[in-house]
Amino acid sequence: MTIHFIGAGPGAADLLTLRGRDIIAACPVCLYAGSLVPEAILEHCPKGAQVINTAALSLDGIIGHMQNAHEAGQDVARLHSGDLSVWSAMGEQMRRLRGLDIPVSVTPGVPSFAAAAAALGAELTLPGLAQSVVLTRTPGRASSMPEGETLANFAATGATLAIHLSVQNISTVTAALMPAYGVECPVAVVYRASWPDQQIIRGTLSDIEARVGADITRTALILVGPALAGEGFDESCLYSENYDRRYRPQSADSPWAGWSHNDD
Repeated sequence: MTIHFIGAGPGAADLLTLRGRDIIAACPVCLYAGSLVPEAILEHCPKGAQVINTAALSLDGIIGHMQNAHEAGQDVARLHSGDLSVWSAMGEQMRRLRGLDIPVSVTPGVPSFAAAAAALGAELTLPGLAQSVVLTRTPGRASSMPEGETLANFAATGATLAIHLSVQNISTVTAALMPAYGVECPVAVVYRASWPDQQIIRGTLSDIEARVGADITRTALILVGPALAGEGFDESCLYSENYDRRYRPQSADSPWAGWSHNDD
């Protein structure tokens, strides 16, 4: 039997992948991460499934439920919000499970930064402005930041920053970023991206703290960078008439000349 780790997406129940939905529907046991996973996703569980909220459980308690299910010959759907590749605590669970020789699988989910960018109608990588997105956070009680992974260092690259789990530290965030980006650099704070109560707050590094206020203290993503302005960028070469590409070779000398969809 297998423990299936599933990224449940950023909040909207219909942003669950089809694969994730089908695995949930086939598992007699479901462990889910409290208020971060919408109840509508749990409706995919089969009738009679054991559904366990892990919010109040320790790591030992979570692994205990998984081990019990495995010994009973039952597959487990383990749901985490967003995508499992960042800040999901999947790694520590998988390390324990591998030590117990319990099989695991991983199904990706829509990450919160992608949902936030969609809510803004923004492309985070615009030619001439930014071609990288840095996913990061500020230090918190659950985990510290390795030396060198500072906001100032990331800001020095000029990339678009997607700063998670940090809205409660927004004063520290803006102070660290202003020297590299400037006070007028655009910022957006997206609260509960894709949930029904989603909020979008736009501003600059100089005024975003005041615009956010004291009410939003969690479940919000901070996006920072010149690309958020959505202007002053170059057009890419991808659709340029003069761009030599596989589907549109520009001359007989092109390495793509004579290529067809049927070529190996």
